Amino acid sequence: MYYVEKRIEISAAHRLSLNYESKCTRIHGHNWIITVYCKSASLDENDMVTDFSHIKRTVKDTFDHKYLNEVVSFNPTAENIARYICDNVKNCYKVSVQESEGNTAVYERD
Repeated sequence: MYYVEKRIEISAAHRLSLNYESKCTRIHGHNWIITVYCKSASLDENDMVTDFSHIKRTVKDTFDHKYLNEVVSFNPTAENIARYICDNVKNCYKVSVQESEGNTAVYERD
């Protein structure tokens, strides 16, 4: 099995839709650290699992310097962002989304 890991830093704002009182329901921003993990039993025609530049483009073009509520149709929690990225990067099996120091969400396929 081959594995690749790509760490990407972005800046983005969001506000959360919550069923309880929280300052996170107001627009605020983070300097996010997103780590994308991909694996494959074989390499593609370019001898790669997934091209690092494809991973970077997918994440940066979608999320960097954006208001996430205008980008996605779901509640833009770190958990949901992790799953979205995993669903949109070839051979991805896990994504870690750190929205601030000490606050990280991970989505991993079963």
